[in-house]
Amino acid sequence: MGRNIFVSYKYGDTSVNSLNKCDYKFINGRIQTVPRGTRVRDYVDELQMKIGEEHVNLGEKDGESLERFKDSTIQSELKKKIYKSSVTLVMISKGMKDLDVPENDQWIPWEISYSLRVVKREDSTSQMNAILGIVIPDENNSYLWYYETDPFCQCIHHRTERLFDMLSKNMFNIKNKKFRECNGIQIHTAEEPSFIKTITWDEFMNGDNADFYIEKAITIRDNAGYYDIQVNMD
Repeated sequence: MGRNIFVSYKYGDTSVNSLNKCDYKFINGRIQTVPRGTRVRDYVDELQMKIGEEHVNLGEKDGESLERFKDSTIQSELKKKIYKSSVTLVMISKGMKDLDVPENDQWIPWEISYSLRVVKREDSTSQMNAILGIVIPDENNSYLWYYETDPFCQCIHHRTERLFDMLSKNMFNIKNKKFRECNGIQIHTAEEPSFIKTITWDEFMNGDNADFYIEKAITIRDNAGYYDIQVNMD
């Protein structure tokens, strides 16, 4: 792999397909396995095994709230975590966005924002990260919560309204837009219309695809001038 990677994710989101996980508990004098629900964190564990734990730095801890942090502390913590990375992987899950909490009070938008910034620290500078979104299947082992296939127009609709603004505003944001029309809708035809590219979990984990898609995200980052990039939180 050879890349330092930051992973942004909603730790406790359970609106995901089961990975048949268990906890180990001491019951009746012996250690026993107890089935439990799958969390996004379990997918992150699988991701680490795929790309190598030594290359990965993680975002949100177990239910860690932003409420106790001042803006300066958030900035300091994220600078330390993201500074040494060149790639950010965003685990896009059905329940990643808490609709009852402002985006400014949730970790993922801040992590994306700092991944997109040029960060100076002491005598060196960290450039903008490449960002790749990995869409996780929901409880029904389906991606339909985000991707909707349109067989008539032979295209795939992205439900970007279900995402944080920091994600959706950096998708389909290529400056030189090219479209074809079908059934009253405009469909992007550029090869890579989004600065933040998304792929499914199954695509990413298949064979050597992880390296391929990470390198694809880096190529997009290296051509950042072709995109209208939203860096700051609103």
